[in-house]
Amino acid sequence: MHNLEDVTRLPDDFDGQVRLFPLPELVVFPHAMQPLHIFEPRYCEMLTESLEGDRLIAMATLTGGMPFLKGEDPPIASTICLGKIVSHAELEDDRHNILLVGVRRAKVVREIDAGRPFRMAKVEVSEDVYPPAGSDGRLELKRKLLHAFADVIPVNKNVQQNLHELMAGQMGLGPITDIISYTLPFTIEQKLNLLSESDVDSRANELLRLLGSGAIQLGDSEVEDSSGDADGGPAFPPPFSLN
Repeated sequence: MHNLEDVTRLPDDFDGQVRLFPLPELVVFPHAMQPLHIFEPRYCEMLTESLEGDRLIAMATLTGGMPFLKGEDPPIASTICLGKIVSHAELEDDRHNILLVGVRRAKVVREIDAGRPFRMAKVEVSEDVYPPAGSDGRLELKRKLLHAFADVIPVNKNVQQNLHELMAGQMGLGPITDIISYTLPFTIEQKLNLLSESDVDSRANELLRLLGSGAIQLGDSEVEDSSGDADGGPAFPPPFSLN
């Protein structure tokens, strides 16, 4: 068993330099676990370096734009999620399955040329902010958010049991907002907006607004398998604790 605090702690010598793994249509959040299948040579090299060092990989979202100049890398969203490898299985033909847990949201300051075949960047890490003014109403905000979440998920025994554990547990509002943001099929733009918000109360209120808009409705077919997709699709509900 992993200790969650140990897993999510950044190395003492972390200097803000990260390896980038850009993917389309994927936004990873802190506290959520993301399975990945790695096979492209440059990313296998990235994986090897990560496993031999800090075990960090920064998940970035391709924005769909075109490079300004021929030979440039395609653009990515400036807000990313630092993830730590918690499980690695080497397969045949230099293919790998890994499980990554999101540990911090961060913003790209600039990309750097470090002589690697994969992209790297200097980033500023953001910690969750809990404004003192919101302390009195935060438990009620958490209750409202979890009830709104319950209203859009299917009446499925496994799903409802996981939700009950989440509601009864001691997990804070910040991690809960990230779990819900990762899990539900919001648009990529909406997810990136949620990822970029370090103010926990603001993030929770934006989630309440999105959930109350009626745009999210899940069917049982979307939650049949809670194991996740090795190619990158989130499980529902995703694992929300490493303890």
